[in-house]
Amino acid sequence: MEQSPETPSARRSKRPFIVLAIILSCIALACFGYWWLNRGFATTDDAEIDGSIYTISPQIAGRVVGVEVDDNQHVQAGQVLAELDPRDAQIALAKAKAGLAQAGAQLAVAQAQAEQAQAQLAETNADLQQAQQDDERFRRVNPHAVTQQQIDAAAAAIAAARAKSAGAQANRDAMQASVAAARAQLAAAQVAYQNAELQRSYTRITAPAAGHISMKTVELGDVVAPGTAMMAVVGDPVWVTANYKETQLAGIHPGAQATIAVDAVPGVAFTAHVDSIQYGTGSVFSLLPAQNATGNYIKIVQRVPVKLVFDDARVAQYLLAPGMSVEPSIVVSK
Repeated sequence: MEQSPETPSARRSKRPFIVLAIILSCIALACFGYWWLNRGFATTDDAEIDGSIYTISPQIAGRVVGVEVDDNQHVQAGQVLAELDPRDAQIALAKAKAGLAQAGAQLAVAQAQAEQAQAQLAETNADLQQAQQDDERFRRVNPHAVTQQQIDAAAAAIAAARAKSAGAQANRDAMQASVAAARAQLAAAQVAYQNAELQRSYTRITAPAAGHISMKTVELGDVVAPGTAMMAVVGDPVWVTANYKETQLAGIHPGAQATIAVDAVPGVAFTAHVDSIQYGTGSVFSLLPAQNATGNYIKIVQRVPVKLVFDDARVAQYLLAPGMSVEPSIVVSK
């Protein structure tokens, strides 16, 4: 029996398979190309901009009499941010200053008394020496040339001089002890004055580093206690903290070059380098670290924070704030 020729519909039925094969081939080629271009890089999307955030709080209680900054304002290190009522601290400082002056005067009086006691001791020692010399002269001459009364008088003079010398020495020692006590009081007064100065300095709250003001909650007239959060200063230097899988760390080492793509700055790739790798996974430092010594252990690939530091001067031209999402690509060693 003669076969009928193939109909057009039978021939068209193969086209979808051909199209599907072409699409799959293109996808495979694209995946291969992507792998080929990125085979020398370690990338992750679990990364963000990081930086130093300083919480500003007072060290003493007081009423806020001045707020010198506003939200998002840039400040320099040491710039005054807020000021507390300084009157109580000023009174305490004046009192400590008066106590310091009084302690200094007491020390001067004690030193003068000690010098006077030293002079009296020298005088009594001289009298004792004179009495001893008189006694020796009486004993060297002919016993018939002096009377017993003269000898007894010389011995009595020596005893009296010795008693006066001992009393003067005791008084000198007491005055020296008074000088030591006065010096200790002066040192305590100096410490009290320095502490009062320190408390006075706490009424002026300054920026610990250069950066931008954030989360300002303090207002003029607020009464604050020590440790009350008033605002935060986000430091100028920023870096990238990238959480890489532990299986990606083999080719990553400090000093490796990298590029940073920031979601907030599309189309710009910043240059950077690996600064350091944390000694410990993120789960180890969590509030409730995993306890793997159990019977239901399941292996999970851990992530290790890698710190990347920018080398690109263009960072200062853009708003790169802590918490922004980034995608780093680190050149891995073979």
